[in-house]
Amino acid sequence: MPVIVVANPKGGVGKSTLATNLAGWLVRQGHAVMLGDVDRQQSSRQWLALRPPTLPPITTWDVDAHDIVRPPKGTSHVVLDTPAGLHGKRLDAVLRIADKVVVPLQPSLFDIQATHAFVRELQAHRRAENIAIALVAMRVKEHTHASEHLHEFTRTLPLPLVADLRDTQNYVHLAARGLTLWDVTPSRVERDLAQWQPLIDWIAR
Repeated sequence: MPVIVVANPKGGVGKSTLATNLAGWLVRQGHAVMLGDVDRQQSSRQWLALRPPTLPPITTWDVDAHDIVRPPKGTSHVVLDTPAGLHGKRLDAVLRIADKVVVPLQPSLFDIQATHAFVRELQAHRRAENIAIALVAMRVKEHTHASEHLHEFTRTLPLPLVADLRDTQNYVHLAARGLTLWDVTPSRVERDLAQWQPLIDWIAR
């Protein structure tokens, strides 16, 4: 069962946007997808609660009488949306089950600094050789100094930058209705779908 982890200890970098849309793409491929949050508050339920019942279902954790959480029976793919401040034992627990880690970051000095430290932590982990790790640039405004600085920074890292996702209200409007890019008419989000294609190709490898 492939497990895709979306992680960056910096808050507000677009982890939930990335995780929900990854889950939306996977379920449209016919997979039985669980979207979960590794902290016990399970904030991904807020988005899932908004998802229309007429769409392909995305599940979340099953919690038994002993408060043990696990993917529902029949799950074929898992996407984990991680909380801010993910380090130490919590990061170790996530990496023990991860097949791929996607690290979102925004074109700001604070995001770059936090991501640089996090990448070092990922690279030093004993499971690093067994996990595919990639970067995704979020809320990118093309042809800006911030975007140029972000790309200069990512070229210094030992990880691939697999996609640039633009700064658009499409993600905000869709999330408010429990939707993803793959739940609306493609012509409405054509540019965004094109930007996702390199990430999809990386996930599918």
